[in-house]
Amino acid sequence: MDGSAPTDAAVFYRLIYRSRNRIPEDDRRRELGELFSAARSHNKKNGITGALLLSDDSFVQTLEGEQEAVQALLGRIRADTRHDQLEILDTGLVDSRVFARWAMAKVADDEDASDIPLIAHTDGIAKAAPREAATADQERVLSVMRDAALGRLHA
Repeated sequence: MDGSAPTDAAVFYRLIYRSRNRIPEDDRRRELGELFSAARSHNKKNGITGALLLSDDSFVQTLEGEQEAVQALLGRIRADTRHDQLEILDTGLVDSRVFARWAMAKVADDEDASDIPLIAHTDGIAKAAPREAATADQERVLSVMRDAALGRLHA
């Protein structure tokens, strides 16, 4: 796969999970920086897009792409000791990607807060669109992610 985010009609696999962050608070900035860099590169090469929400001690992530690639990534994620208590919240085939241009993005955990100012698009780093520019589908998935981070969703 060439890593580009297809825009034509296709079927994609979407997976949303939640896990508990085990990175010591003093090491989080460095560890998360390394994690984001490696994840953006890996995801771009494998045609995986999505978004990551960090909230206190929780990770909630949406991954989209070919089912085999997403499942392989999930295997790597399960083996990563930086988190535990991984719960699959939702999976399924979808007609389009909600985060088609996001190789990795950090999402705010509060509906009133802004998402990060920079996101890694499949074609490079760019400023995030203003919150009001999100599509209805993006907002629906982001709402699921925020609820999960706040413990309002159960697998």
